[in-house]
Amino acid sequence: MQLGKLGVWAGLDGMMAANALAFAQRTERRGYRALWTPESRGRNVLVNAAWLLAGTAKLIIASGIANVYARDAMAMANAQRGLNEQSGNRFLLGLGVSHKPMVSNLRGHTYGRPVPTMRAYLEAMRAAPYQAPLPSEPPRSVLAALGPKMLALAADMTDGAHPYCVTPEHTVEARRILGPGKLLCPELMVLLETDPAKARAAARAALSTYIQLENYAHNWRKRIQLFWDAGADHVCIQSIHPSGSRTTIDERIFDLLAPAAA
Repeated sequence: MQLGKLGVWAGLDGMMAANALAFAQRTERRGYRALWTPESRGRNVLVNAAWLLAGTAKLIIASGIANVYARDAMAMANAQRGLNEQSGNRFLLGLGVSHKPMVSNLRGHTYGRPVPTMRAYLEAMRAAPYQAPLPSEPPRSVLAALGPKMLALAADMTDGAHPYCVTPEHTVEARRILGPGKLLCPELMVLLETDPAKARAAARAALSTYIQLENYAHNWRKRIQLFWDAGADHVCIQSIHPSGSRTTIDERIFDLLAPAAA
C-alpha cells in the first residue's frame, strides 16, 4: 500500500452520496493516492468506504477514524478484511477510542481507559474468525494516537499512527516512539486566506469543537514541510473553508497542492 507523501482528509457527511463519490473521483484525478474520511454522527465510515472504493480505481480510502465503540472487534476486523479483498487492498483502517462525550453521552457506552481498551480490542480483532476469501495482502491498520502510551501501542500492535490536530513538534516525538518502520500519518488543516485576521477567525471557528475535547486540549500545550521534516510519512490535508466551516469543502487547496501528491 503506497500512500504517497500527501493525502486528503475530508468530512463528507455534508454531501449527498453521489456528490461525495464525485469528490473522491476528483481527488483521484488530481493525483492524490489517499482520501481519509471520519466517523462521528453521520455515515458509518466502513459503509461509506465501500461506496467510495467501488467508485474509484486506484484511490486508497482510509478511515480517520473508525470508532471502536461503534462496533465489536469481530465486526471491525471482518469489515477490514472484506473491504480489502473487494478493492484490491485499497482500504486502510484507522482506529480510535473517540472521546468520552461522544461515547458516553451520545452512544450510551462506558468510556474505558483508552490504552487498555484499545489493546484488548486489537487483541480481539486478531483473534476474530473469518470464513470468507482473504485479501491478497495483510490488511493495514493505524491508531488515532496522541499520547506516548497510545503511540507505543500503535508501534507494538499496528502499522502506525494517524494523529489529528497536532504540530510538527508532536510528529518528532511520535516518530521517536513509533520507530522508523511504522506509518506516521498526521492530519493537517489548511486554509487559503491571505488576511491574517480572517485566517485566525476561520481557524478559531474550525477548532472550536476540538478545544472542548479533553484529548486534544491536553495535547496542545504550520506547515506541511515541517511535518515531513519531523518524520511524517504521509500528511493528510483537511481543507478549511474561509467561513471556518468544516462541512463546506474549499477544493482550491487540493488543486494548488496536487503536483506534490504524486
